[in-house]
Amino acid sequence: MSRLVKDFIHIKDHTSLDALIENLVAARESLPEGSGAEVKMRGDDVFGRQICISYFRAQTAEEAECDARYANAYKESRQRELDRLQAELGVSSGAGRSRRLRVAG
Repeated sequence: MSRLVKDFIHIKDHTSLDALIENLVAARESLPEGSGAEVKMRGDDVFGRQICISYFRAQTAEEAECDARYANAYKESRQRELDRLQAELGVSSGAGRSRRLRVAG
């Protein structure tokens, strides 16, 4: 599983072009292969400017374990909410055919 991770590089008011290029090259070299990195300029003269580099990386074992712990609880909560909404709308299974919705996955 992949997760979108955003890394921020702040541009100082008086950064030289060479320093900026060095920072961008270092950031590019540290990215995982096939990360699909994107670069965006954000900010303004009042709050400052920054370059935002976002990329995909593999999920860590710790993140995967955490997601696995909560995945079933999340699915059950979504099913309870769906059941509540269907009851509120009067959607029920008819004779021989089911019109109820269910949570996928």
